Parts: sequence; structure tokens; C-alpha cells
Amino acid sequence: MAFELMALPFVADALAPAISAETLSFHHGKHHKAYIDKTNAAIEGTDKANDDLETVISKARGSDQGLFNNAAQSWNHGFYWKSLTAETAAPTGDLAAKIDEAFGSFDGLKEKLAAAGAGHFASGWVWLAEKGGKLSLEETHDGDTLADSDFNPLLTIDVWEHAYYLDHQNARPSYLKEVIEKKLNWEFAAENLARGSAWKYPA
Repeated sequence: MAFELMALPFVADALAPAISAETLSFHHGKHHKAYIDKTNAAIEGTDKANDDLETVISKARGSDQGLFNNAAQSWNHGFYWKSLTAETAAPTGDLAAKIDEAFGSFDGLKEKLAAAGAGHFASGWVWLAEKGGKLSLEETHDGDTLADSDFNPLLTIDVWEHAYYLDHQNARPSYLKEVIEKKLNWEFAAENLARGSAWKYPA
């Protein structure tokens, strides 16, 4: 199947000032679109042409690095857009209980998430994930992903420079603070936890 650029689940200026409409125009409209276009070009006419994106990622891992990078980045960005929201609300129910169990408190999770993002060397992704009923923070470097892993990803934050440079220059901690405190979609995380398996990129 030919994959489509996933629409943003919010209006372009909904995340400002944490993430501006200008940043989204480049990040979504150019970076994400380029990953989708390159993935489509690479699978056209192959035995992967009718696979879903998660299957393409799994088949390409370890055998076709170029395809893997573009397919994984296509998935990661779609998941990232869903991880963000204009109006955040604190986690409740089972998600809140598991956060307290793993991190001591919601504030404890936010502190550890900010530290992981700030400390991540170079480009990559920081994830809140679940495995075996336990929550953890995971990191992937460059274009790697949890889409085909043993983890169930709940949320992610993009720490590639193009995610924040126009708005925060080289101050990644400033971007992380704004996103973590005001723009993370905990309802999406709760949905992922309740489903118990990795989110699927829109067909």
C-alpha cells in the first residue's frame, strides 16, 4: 500500500509557544513527508508493497537500512504527533497508578523524562513504554523505533534538533520543559496502555 502523510491531530498553532506553527510546517510538512515519500518509493513494486508500515519496519530491520530508517521515522513521527495535544490533562486511573509505581509520582516521571531527553546524546527519541505491566523510559537513537519491539510505546518525544531548533535554538531543556509540562497527550498514553499493543500507523 502507499502510505499517506498523517494529518496533524491539532491546528498548526495549537502547540505554541512550545512548538510553533513554523516548526510544524517544516517538521510535519517537509521532514515527515519526505520519510513517507521515500518509504513509498522504496517499496513500490516489491513484496512489501501491500504490507502495513509496522511490517515494513520489521522486514527492513537489519536487512535494508535505508528503508528501515525512512519507514521507522515515518512511524515515529506519526506517533509523536499523537503524543502531543493543545491542552494536556494529568493521567488518571490505571495509567496514573502505574506511573506512581514506576516513578514514585507523576512529578517524578516528568523529572526523569526531562532528564532523559536532555541527556540523550545527539539525535533520537525518548519513550514512555510498557512491558509486562511495568512502565519504563526507553531511548532510541537516530531513526530507531519501538514500533516492532517487545515494548508497548505509550508516548514519545522527538529530540532531533529539527523538532525544536527554530523555537528554542540549542536549548533542548527549554523545549522539553514546555512539552512535558503543557503538551503531552496523557489520554493517548492511557489508550495505548489499555490496548496493550503498539499503536498502528493510519492505513
